[in-house]
Amino acid sequence: MKNILITGGAGFIGSNLALKLIKKGYNVTVLDSLSSQIHGKNPETDSPLFHSIAGKVNFVKGTVTSSEDWEIALKSQDAVIHLAAETGTGQSMYEIQRYVDVNIGGTGILLDILANKSHSIKKIIVASSRAIYGEGKYLCKEHGIVYPKGRLVCDMSNGDFSCKCPICHQNVQLLATTEDSNIHPVSVYGITKHTQEQMVLTVGESLGIAATVCRYQNVYGSGQSLTNPYTGILSIFSTRIKNGKSINIFEDGTESRDFIYIDDVVNATILCLESENANGQIYNVGTGNRIDVMTIAQTLCKSYGVQVPMEISGNYRIGDIRHNFADTAKIKNELGFQPEWSFENGIATFTKWAKNQTIQTDKYEESLLEMKSKGLYK
Repeated sequence: MKNILITGGAGFIGSNLALKLIKKGYNVTVLDSLSSQIHGKNPETDSPLFHSIAGKVNFVKGTVTSSEDWEIALKSQDAVIHLAAETGTGQSMYEIQRYVDVNIGGTGILLDILANKSHSIKKIIVASSRAIYGEGKYLCKEHGIVYPKGRLVCDMSNGDFSCKCPICHQNVQLLATTEDSNIHPVSVYGITKHTQEQMVLTVGESLGIAATVCRYQNVYGSGQSLTNPYTGILSIFSTRIKNGKSINIFEDGTESRDFIYIDDVVNATILCLESENANGQIYNVGTGNRIDVMTIAQTLCKSYGVQVPMEISGNYRIGDIRHNFADTAKIKNELGFQPEWSFENGIATFTKWAKNQTIQTDKYEESLLEMKSKGLYK
């Protein structure tokens, strides 16, 4: 396979992946709409992500919701790495139609073309998310391994943010989430990513096209958007620190995620592309470690050399999960994947890059007001 189509290939993950594939000798085509939420109002002139691939890939400006754009981009391709999606758990809870149309509808159009028209696609890799697991995997002293449902508003409003056993409602102990864990997303975004997975695996098998699912954890690194308030707390906190604004630490500050550096995500994805062992498989792509929100805020301030006020507010968002980190044994054992970037080295590299970026307008408070108006921010 030499000709690779990356949907969403002008985005953060996609552009880095495209450049690495080009270095390895692949011919890369990118299908991307250059969304203003990611690339700004004038992406052709102002987007660093787009500029990084411009002239190096065959670029098709279009959307995955268009059959015509898909057919143009798919011509003569050997594999599709399907990254294009609307992202953001909070936003997905009130822009439901858009998330469904792009994430599910766009994938449906791809598979419909592959099922009904002439093509040369031999493999599909679809980007999924840790969001499909919801609260993930836990251990109850009384009932063993359990999968807590979404946390109750009545508990969180009283300052109790812990996950509970769905049987006895007692606090439970966090475990690493394995690929065979229960799937129970607590956001529309998570639902759409799980649907994407099932569509690609099911149709791929029926058509004899190899398919692989990459369940990415929280991806970060140099080059990610500092203007998109839905892109993750590293960018959100960085923009606020660079603007000298205080940081609102939600809940009690101990909620945590598995943060994986962009270079490691690119390497894992290429392993899935090149390995036949990955065909038909689902892999967690993470570090297997978790970092809490307060540690992230403190580490960023230290790395920037700037101290801003921090408040543990007890605020929370409906649909947020408490914790999640990946069990990465499967991708290590089957594909030999081993993350190369520690959190400390990744943050140092990320902040070194961010220091040299123009201070951006902070849109975070605006996004919270939008969520509050929908009853999703407390």
